[in-house]
Amino acid sequence: MSTPEDAERLSPLAQRWPRASKFLLSGCAATVAELATFPLDLTKTRLQIQGEAALARLGDGATESAPYRGMVRTALGIVQEEGFLKLWQGVTPAIYRHIVYSGGRMVTYEHLREVVFGKSEDKHYPLWKSVIGGMMAGVVGQFLANPTDLVKVQMQMEGKRKLEGKPLRFRGVHHAFAKILAEGGIRGLWAGWVPNIQRAALVNMGDLTTYDTVKHYLVLNTPLEDNIMTHGLSSLCSGLVASILGTPADVIKSRIMNQPRDKQGRGLLYKSSTDCLIQAVQGEGFLSLYKGFLPSWLRMTPWSLVFWLTYEKIREMSGVSPF
Repeated sequence: MSTPEDAERLSPLAQRWPRASKFLLSGCAATVAELATFPLDLTKTRLQIQGEAALARLGDGATESAPYRGMVRTALGIVQEEGFLKLWQGVTPAIYRHIVYSGGRMVTYEHLREVVFGKSEDKHYPLWKSVIGGMMAGVVGQFLANPTDLVKVQMQMEGKRKLEGKPLRFRGVHHAFAKILAEGGIRGLWAGWVPNIQRAALVNMGDLTTYDTVKHYLVLNTPLEDNIMTHGLSSLCSGLVASILGTPADVIKSRIMNQPRDKQGRGLLYKSSTDCLIQAVQGEGFLSLYKGFLPSWLRMTPWSLVFWLTYEKIREMSGVSPF
């Protein structure tokens, strides 16, 4: 006769450790999405850094040697000047980042939705709860993943530094972590965390909230069922909304993370995210906050599509209930 302990031991891992399983499943889905869309993320980052008005204060000539070229010409320029594989430069810390970030945000959002806020008896989940849950999930996930995001952004700019005749800062991912830690301490790994979590809150309000809301609206109010068609439509909507809400904060985040720093780890260009915002608007105009929007949108939409389709499928294959 089997005991409750035996039954628990023989139950699927997803039932024994539901949160850990969801963390791992979302990390796997994020890795697939990241590998498929990373070149667009690299192009977006190069465009966001290019043409910084604040560099004039340091007498840096980079703004003159790197004219704004647009998404396609920037991507082609990377291939021609640095090589095709450089389109994936920085992908390793990006994968590290998304395993932590996506795992953290998905587990947090579902915990808030199922335990803290709770759904109504008819499975309806109010929009305001979804908005708060999405923003809080983004903040938690991004704060945990900030060190990997910092390394990713700085490594994405290494090819550009080489073309400008500047010395490379890092020999690899682990050297980048070690160097940042040695120069700025633990605090240095969280450089730019404020604009980073601001961006994450906005992006997840667009991504998680939109996906969850659209998916359950379609399931409850249309003939569509909880299948790949519904997942695809929901993810397309979430990618667009996330890009519109998140691009300005993404520009600020990229610039703060990539700026040169003194020996104490303090930024030489910007005092804070607000200072960076003011300098960008005053020096380059309001639309500078949407530099890189096209590759950001073109990346966010397929990223969302690949992530959500993969995530829902591996949840189904692992015996976990749909999101």
